[in-house]
Amino acid sequence: MDDLVHGHIITPHALAEMERRGIDLRTVAQVIGAPEQRLRVRAGRDVLQSRVTMDGKTYIVRVFVDIDRSPPEIVTVYRTSKVGKYWSPSS
Repeated sequence: MDDLVHGHIITPHALAEMERRGIDLRTVAQVIGAPEQRLRVRAGRDVLQSRVTMDGKTYIVRVFVDIDRSPPEIVTVYRTSKVGKYWSPSS
């Protein structure tokens, strides 16, 4: 997943979800450029996540990337306030 920021595709589904959820491209670029955590969801798919402050509240922005293709594809993006549920203390 080297150079993911410049070498990825954002699927139409991910773009629609970003718009619906109010997550801009700059935020996604920050997360994939320097994720605080990278977790394996399944073979070929990783989630990159970082804590982000939006509207005065801390969220985790989670970017799901299919890394088993070239170029890698961002398949969906969302934010959650459930930090305790999704943050891995060991990562």
